[in-house]
Amino acid sequence: MILNHERLSEKAKLQHVKVKDIQVRRGMIFDRRGRELALNIEMESLYCDPEKLILDEKELKRLSAVMSKEPKVILSKIPADGRFAWLGRKIEPDTVERVRKLNIEGLDFLTEAKRFYPKGRLASHILGFVGIDNQALGGVELKYDRYMMTSGGKVFFERDAGGNTLSSGVDMEAEGNDIVLTIDEGLQYLVEKEIDEALKKWKASAASVIMMDPYTGEILALANRPTYDPNNAGIANDSERRNRAITDCYEPGSTFKIIVGVASLEEKIAKPDKLFDVSKGYIEVGGLTIHDAHKHGVLTFKEIFQKSSNVGAITLGMRLGKDRIYKYAKLLGFGEKTGIDLPGEVSGWIYPPERWSGTSIGAISIGQEVAVTPLQVLRAYSAIANGGFLVRPHIVSKIISPDSQMIASVSDKNMNRVISVRTASIFKNILESVVEEGGTGTSASVKGNRAAGKTGTAQLINPATKRYSKEKYISSFVGFVPADNPRIAMIVVIYEPKGQIYGGVVAAPVFREISNQALSYLDIPMEDISNEENILVSR
Repeated sequence: MILNHERLSEKAKLQHVKVKDIQVRRGMIFDRRGRELALNIEMESLYCDPEKLILDEKELKRLSAVMSKEPKVILSKIPADGRFAWLGRKIEPDTVERVRKLNIEGLDFLTEAKRFYPKGRLASHILGFVGIDNQALGGVELKYDRYMMTSGGKVFFERDAGGNTLSSGVDMEAEGNDIVLTIDEGLQYLVEKEIDEALKKWKASAASVIMMDPYTGEILALANRPTYDPNNAGIANDSERRNRAITDCYEPGSTFKIIVGVASLEEKIAKPDKLFDVSKGYIEVGGLTIHDAHKHGVLTFKEIFQKSSNVGAITLGMRLGKDRIYKYAKLLGFGEKTGIDLPGEVSGWIYPPERWSGTSIGAISIGQEVAVTPLQVLRAYSAIANGGFLVRPHIVSKIISPDSQMIASVSDKNMNRVISVRTASIFKNILESVVEEGGTGTSASVKGNRAAGKTGTAQLINPATKRYSKEKYISSFVGFVPADNPRIAMIVVIYEPKGQIYGGVVAAPVFREISNQALSYLDIPMEDISNEENILVSR
């Protein structure tokens, strides 16, 4: 007590106190209205003290039966020496009670926090999931792990001179910070319900839908199919866990025609009423003949996009030249990551002009020879919706400390103007015409509100022949509503639909159904009741 007191006290503590790290509570995740999407529940974990464990053959069989594990599996978890070993983590309550009733010396339980997702599959690709030790393995859980997870807690075991455990206690460190998302659980539910219906109707292989505020970049809903339950992520495969909206590239087809359209207006090589003769129905580019899906006569600049004329778009592309096409593709964010705060985003690609072939100017003008993600396309169209700004999409709005203090607020304060107000206004009007009678997207007409958007139908590459498939397509629709003052921008992408292939037939109705319900949910009034008559005709 007098000589070398501190050193000897510390040595005694090491001999008499055993410390074991355990996982503590992660911060919770909420939607924008404060509804719980990821929380923690207390579960019991079974451990043993190998030096005190008395487990004869009979008791081993009983324990094996209760835990539904082979005896050899249980034995493999028990080390030859040491004073602590896990035998089962975060066990169901009924199993815990059955183990307790066995009354086996050397076994005991510790309470641990288990991650729980109360909505099951809802928003799984946004939330991500965690492992048995609460280690982040995807989504917001991974991206914001350093905010939600503290360094861990410790359990202390006090022992007597004989090594017997006298008592145990848990020293829990501060809990992690809570995350508030930009998504709305109600909108997320609507999106997932309709995407399931579309997948079933068209027997498609996959689908993605993203809904965003075009002015702020806030993601209001994001869903993919196939999907998974983050409560049981271990049984899901990579295809189910993949966030296709930001990780999968595809050739966009006609939705990419926005590039030559915007560029033509910005560079003043065309006006909305300028006439173009596309009556031949085809155009030659570098020895390749490219056709329109349907033959047209003389079209205005506006009608080229309303009717999605390949010949018209390529004509514009050839007048622009490859350097200006590339310039505006990059300005609108293609070939680079959007910067969304989710892991795994890819940049896609568009080759610089010096790498283009003789046919590239025709192919790229109509959305071939480029690779994009659904989110990139949505961001580009949002620049039309918001008057010319390229926003940064984001999924988290706030980070809140355990004592309810604001740690960070996420917003896009550095919006970059990429096109003029004039061009955005003109092209917004053009996209409205796509949804009106005579356009390719009439099935996207929204009840009581004017919508704007563009259809897309793109062939997939056959991996065996390295040529465009004649059976497999991607159908898409991207747009915003209400057209005059957009509250939501949305993209619908359906992979390999069966029976129909056109974006106006497959994807546009999904946009319509989600939008109708979303506007009602958001309590956005109808701006044009008379439009209902046109909707009935267009359907």
